[in-house]
Amino acid sequence: MKAIVYTKYGPPEVAQLMDVAKPTPKDNEVLVKVYASTVNRTDAGFRSAEYFVSRFWSGLLRPKFQILGCEFAGIIEAVGATVTTFKPGDKVFGFIDTSFGGHAEYLTIPESNAIAHIPEGTSFEIAAAITEGAHYALVDIRAAKVTAGQQVLVYGATGAIGSAAVQLLKHVGAIVTAVCDTKNVALVKALGADTVIDYKTRDFTKTENKYAFIFDAVGKSSFGQCKPLLTSKGIYISTELGKNGENIWYALTTPLLGGKKLLFPIPSITKEDVLFLKSLVETGAFKPVIDSYYPLEQIVAAYKYVESGQKTGNVVIKIAV
Repeated sequence: MKAIVYTKYGPPEVAQLMDVAKPTPKDNEVLVKVYASTVNRTDAGFRSAEYFVSRFWSGLLRPKFQILGCEFAGIIEAVGATVTTFKPGDKVFGFIDTSFGGHAEYLTIPESNAIAHIPEGTSFEIAAAITEGAHYALVDIRAAKVTAGQQVLVYGATGAIGSAAVQLLKHVGAIVTAVCDTKNVALVKALGADTVIDYKTRDFTKTENKYAFIFDAVGKSSFGQCKPLLTSKGIYISTELGKNGENIWYALTTPLLGGKKLLFPIPSITKEDVLFLKSLVETGAFKPVIDSYYPLEQIVAAYKYVESGQKTGNVVIKIAV
């Protein structure tokens, strides 16, 4: 089968199209013919290993799992002997950041992991983009214990994580202020944001509002910058480590002080999370935003675009036709 393989950490060019052996499912696994995947911050981060700590999961000196792609959508081609919830021909989607494998024509995944049937009427391309950004947003919204009626702010509301966060927060019933650039103001309003701040024309910190939760979905603000905007018990969460890793330090110390605090939840995803996101897609409460599509052969260009910081929503990789 064809797959994008990387044998060393580095820039997008380390990812190369190769012919590799087709995997065989174990007794508890399904074999998925992959129709679509994505290129996202998770893939880019593990490929570059810019944050050295990622190597404790992916391999200290070289990648243990050489085919990236944490999101996938496709059709089950075969099932292991003990599999009961899926059968050949089922259309499925899911998330796999332990062994990856989405940037290939086939992958295997245990049936108990983060995999589910594709929502009715949803294309492979849309289904492939349901989980990555949304599960990061979901973990952080849950950690902040957001409730209906609370004022919240999402900084970077147009990426895969930010655009999902706006929709998930509205589902909870929060009052959402979203920060984005000029070209995406209309999009963010359409996602449900109650107030949109164009950071190119207005400093989002110059506001009289106080927020119970500030979520930086792109990691470009700081706790110090946002602290004055928080309520007395307000919570700040960023998707990045912060300058010199300061967010780790603040996550250890600010919860002890009893006031405004920074949290740094460790992301995780379960089958139940995937089923929850599926239900939101089915009811129209959530739809992943798609920026662009690339064929598998243009994976390097896709990585470069993702890492340019210019994308809106998700970059989808088309694998099967």
